Amino acid sequence: MAALVDSSRRALYEYVRRAGYPVGRDEAGQATGISRGLAAFHLDKLVEAGLLRARHEVPPSRPRGRGRAPKVYEPAGAGVAVAIPERRYELIAEILADAVATEPADAARAASRLAHQRGREIGARLPESGGDLAGALAGLGFEPEPDPDGTIVLHNCPFHVLAVRRTELVCGLNQAFVAGILDGLGETRVAARLMPRPGTCCVRVGR
Repeated sequence: MAALVDSSRRALYEYVRRAGYPVGRDEAGQATGISRGLAAFHLDKLVEAGLLRARHEVPPSRPRGRGRAPKVYEPAGAGVAVAIPERRYELIAEILADAVATEPADAARAASRLAHQRGREIGARLPESGGDLAGALAGLGFEPEPDPDGTIVLHNCPFHVLAVRRTELVCGLNQAFVAGILDGLGETRVAARLMPRPGTCCVRVGR
């Protein structure tokens, strides 16, 4: 977000994204009305932020072996999305799409199974990386907070808009997903339960 606040930098980023080919500093500066040096500065800042990729490439019009190849820039990844609080719509979209593709006759059951499987895969990797349940839930955008009674309250639903529209389906997938994380961790002292309350996720983790 900070990398795109500057208007010149934002214009350069949008120009490179729309170009459809690697863009050099001269072209980028001319297209956005700034000097080559300033364009180079902003483009390199966009590379540092992970929004663009850079490499040295010889233009087709210039013979090889005559000086260093100029630096060119191209988009990195599919795009940028920012949500506060954090949302994970891509995750649930993948689960639902796979469910429809594998079991179109009973996509809801398939989606629940796939949500649990995805959660179990995440949970199984946690010990290798030194992670724990609270850290995993925080990293997924749930904003966990332990209660004195041992319950973990999840203050944010990563699938909020969909949960409002299709509460039973999405909350069920959410529960299956969190339960899968617990299974992957081998955690038997707590379970994921549906306990809806205003202002929090529908799932709670408790004994």
